[in-house]
Amino acid sequence: MVGDTRRVEGSLGIVGGGRMGEAIVGGLLGAGVVSADQITIAEPSKDRRETLARQLGVTLVPDASSVLPADIVILAVKPQVIDEVVSGVASALSSSLVVSIAAGVSCARLESLMPAGTAVVRVMPNTPALVGEAMSVVSGGTEATAEQIEQVSALFSALGSVIVLDERYQDVATAISGSGPAYFALVIDALARAGVRQGLPRDVAQQLATQTMFGTAALLQRTGMHPEKLIDGVASPGGTTIAAVEALETRAVRSAFGEAVAAAVARAKELGS
Repeated sequence: MVGDTRRVEGSLGIVGGGRMGEAIVGGLLGAGVVSADQITIAEPSKDRRETLARQLGVTLVPDASSVLPADIVILAVKPQVIDEVVSGVASALSSSLVVSIAAGVSCARLESLMPAGTAVVRVMPNTPALVGEAMSVVSGGTEATAEQIEQVSALFSALGSVIVLDERYQDVATAISGSGPAYFALVIDALARAGVRQGLPRDVAQQLATQTMFGTAALLQRTGMHPEKLIDGVASPGGTTIAAVEALETRAVRSAFGEAVAAAVARAKELGS
């Protein structure tokens, strides 16, 4: 599901004004699916509240209880504090559709903290939400209806692409798309630094690396081409690309990414427990 721009009715409460909370709100406002007067963000830091109010034009409050009641409540706090945050407002959440973006925290764990029957939907978006290019993975809890899962999917589709998966895949999806922007930024920075080492100006090297990654992603997405086929198409016999690919393979780049994803999955499970 991509680019659904239906207006979202009702009030939207965001608990947590960190980077992801800001990205979600900024993306929704930019897509025009909500207006600023529908949104309230709970953020304990006064400086952060002032910054978000200035940047986003939404209502800011210091504590979670002040965003309630709200039709949809998005829990955008760190996994380490979500039990404490939810327990403090649990009774007021029973009439809300609760959406959690806390990595590793299961719907069952959140449901156990709330009144029986509270609908919970778990989502893992990523920071490209700020520019309408998020990848969000949606999973419903036992109390969430198909209609509510579709409602949350439609909300996050305003930020980019959405897929609905069984919750057992959430930790792996988080390791790929949730953490993925950091991996790709690392690759771009490495390529840019390598270009500087070979004599290119930094801004030129970064532009070359960034646009090349963007274009390659667009090519794979639009054509459905397997990545190996693309590699084979670029790596002509005896050419520069095959020499570079062999150098990367010698240094076990694929294995390094495999280990990175495995480490992220393991950490998600730790946070969830």
